[in-house]
Amino acid sequence: QVQLVESGGALVQPGGSLRLSCAASGSIVSISAMSWYRQAPGKQRELVAQITAGGSIDYTDSVKGRFTISRDNTGNTVLLQMNTLKPEDTAVYYCSADLTYKNRLRYYTGNFWGQGTQVTVSS
Repeated sequence: QVQLVESGGALVQPGGSLRLSCAASGSIVSISAMSWYRQAPGKQRELVAQITAGGSIDYTDSVKGRFTISRDNTGNTVLLQMNTLKPEDTAVYYCSADLTYKNRLRYYTGNFWGQGTQVTVSS
């Protein structure tokens, strides 16, 4: 019913930039929040940035001033602009959405995840 697809991951040199995109599709009625998480090898998954339908934005401290999260006009695509990348930003980046969707005649709320996109920062 609902699918999240990420794109934009790549190998980039330290100091470089990348832009990740996550598109949500399906029988979506509304999205209350969209988030980016990341998981580095041997580490727990951590919240990187979140944007709500009301426009509230939060970042984890390590990316403040370097990363920018935004949503497009449809509200179903979330972007993560990553600048001044560091080797410690290397991870698989996942998109997550808290949303309401319709299945036949009923409405449901749920949390959905994308498949992840690899970001590697290395010289």
